[in-house]
Amino acid sequence: MTAPRPEGTPSEALSRLAALHGVATSYRPSPDTTVPASAAAVTRALAALGVDASTEEAVRAALAVREQEIAERLLPPTVVGRGARPPEALAALPEGTRLEVRTEDGGTRASAEDLPPGVHLLTATAPDGRTARSHLIVAPPRLPAVDGRSYGLLVQLYSLLSRRSWGMGDLADLGELAAWAGRALGAGFVQVNPLHAAVPGPPTDPSPYRPSSRRFPDPVHLRVEAVPEFAYVEDRARLGALLERAARLREAVLGKGELIDRDAVWEAKREALELVRTVPIGPGRAAALRAFRAGQGQALEDHATWYALAEAHGPDWRRWPAALRDPRSAETARAREELRDRVDFHSWLVWLTDDQLTAAQRAAREAGMGVGIVHDLAVGVHPDGADAWAQQDHFAPGMSVGAPPDAFNARGQDWGLPPWRPDRLAESGYAPFRDLLRGLFRYAGALRIDHVMGLFRLWWVPEGRPPTEGTYVRYDAEAMLAVLVLEASRAGSLVIGEDLGTVEPGVRETLRDRGVYGTSVLWFERDWEGDRRPLPPERWRADCLATATTHDLPSTAARLTGEHVELRDRLGLLTRPLAEERAEAAADVGEWLERLADLGLLPGTDEGGRRPFREEAGIRAVYRYLSRTPARMVGVWLPDGVGDRRPQNLPGTWDQYPNWRLPVADAEGRPVTLEDLAASPRLRALVDVLRADAPPGG
Repeated sequence: MTAPRPEGTPSEALSRLAALHGVATSYRPSPDTTVPASAAAVTRALAALGVDASTEEAVRAALAVREQEIAERLLPPTVVGRGARPPEALAALPEGTRLEVRTEDGGTRASAEDLPPGVHLLTATAPDGRTARSHLIVAPPRLPAVDGRSYGLLVQLYSLLSRRSWGMGDLADLGELAAWAGRALGAGFVQVNPLHAAVPGPPTDPSPYRPSSRRFPDPVHLRVEAVPEFAYVEDRARLGALLERAARLREAVLGKGELIDRDAVWEAKREALELVRTVPIGPGRAAALRAFRAGQGQALEDHATWYALAEAHGPDWRRWPAALRDPRSAETARAREELRDRVDFHSWLVWLTDDQLTAAQRAAREAGMGVGIVHDLAVGVHPDGADAWAQQDHFAPGMSVGAPPDAFNARGQDWGLPPWRPDRLAESGYAPFRDLLRGLFRYAGALRIDHVMGLFRLWWVPEGRPPTEGTYVRYDAEAMLAVLVLEASRAGSLVIGEDLGTVEPGVRETLRDRGVYGTSVLWFERDWEGDRRPLPPERWRADCLATATTHDLPSTAARLTGEHVELRDRLGLLTRPLAEERAEAAADVGEWLERLADLGLLPGTDEGGRRPFREEAGIRAVYRYLSRTPARMVGVWLPDGVGDRRPQNLPGTWDQYPNWRLPVADAEGRPVTLEDLAASPRLRALVDVLRADAPPGG
């Protein structure tokens, strides 16, 4: 079968070629506006997918090849079945096509019906002799619905120090927090920031959303004393000196008002862990380590190799000797063996961290939490890091993920994260995504997916160009969601999608259909298609995590007082006169206070919310409002529980503001320890608001 030669104008041919590769030539920032993507952005995106569109002739040639491929292929590289229903792609096969399915457990079937959940290999042989092999993903139709409601705490783990942590919050602190919150507060979950492995410094990028690897956790979160071999270290003098250094790091943050110094914390922990590693492990733990390494396979070996090579050559693999930039080269294999001790060290660190993460989830469930720890999946990885090196064939070269211009950011955004190539994902049966999820679900009662819209499409920005000159590239959302539902159902975990901002039509409905919760933040919940006033609580969606704020937004205290406007003014971030910004912020809060007062949730005000109220009462009223919604999960931003006024991250800043380095603090800016938190009457009073209003059976 031969496809006809492409006809049409050059722009039409480019549009057709782009569409066949999932590259958009325009986008709609609002229902009544269509913005064309630049031809340069489309051409660069196609080039990153291995398609030459640099000239008119190249476009026509590539279009002819693509149309020929589609006309002749029997099946796409990955097909999806939902439950017992066979994949729709099979209906288009020629009559008489023979099927053979090699199931995930090694069995063989001659039909694609009634297959067990899993990722199988499908072979189709047409009567004319053509053969196609595809990955067949079979997933449950949706994640199970959860009865009742749960409420929990939202915290940036590094920001919550105990009297035992080494200058930043750690996994033992997480386990203690979960055990206390479950038993003393009746909480159902604790949600934390991404704990992915960071690109090593100094200086280390403090943002947990630009990790070296999403596949493996960061050992900076380890509680060194909780490693069993710690008790048997023979060099007690050196260990004692390190414990004294840890105490100084802790006191600097808690007692002297200094910022969290991740690099100093890791340097102290690394030295201590090097000492701990000199202690031989017992046969049981040795067997567990071997089993862990075997189970994680090549992915862990690559990860540990990258960290060993980074110690020798620096953390930017693109500047390494040419042969070492290829994870599969003979030189890399030789270097791996030469650095075997360091590779083994970094593999051991991952094992220790995985063990403490599992222990934190176990502590949460033993404390009665129905969900436990909610982990956070960042939208991408750092281009210099371990995943970008080990999986470089799956990443689009010369491209970065971001967001187009919108009403909140006229210049758009470039997040500096290389995107996955959708074609390579499909060819591999989504193996990198499957492995990533399987690793996280080992210790997650639920997974929050940052920018969940990225399962459908991502804004690709060509390297060296502003984000306004990007374009959307589409992913196979059916396949991505099938993998997500498959792995979450296997683990018995929930999934929460962060679907804030501009969301294309149909995305939220599709996610809800698959049992994925959304995220609803109070200040954004307005009747946007009606009077634009605050949305009554009964009109909120049920399948969501409802919160008052996030790590990128002002705390509730700052929002109610308007202090977030003053902060942005001091840092020179306002784009309008201060008076205008103040007035708009006050009007926004005023409408919400009026809604709260009308519902009788704000004591100390008249019907219109016009009499003064105590700030603490205002925060409680906000959470009392959240409890009136049908949301199945309600999250308390932990800093709200102690009156903290500072955001953990202020978008649009780098060194002007200490993003990701602030400890949780009270209303006066004094750091609050985990021990202080557990004794805080203010936090208990806030959580009691949710407990009192919890529906029967919730």
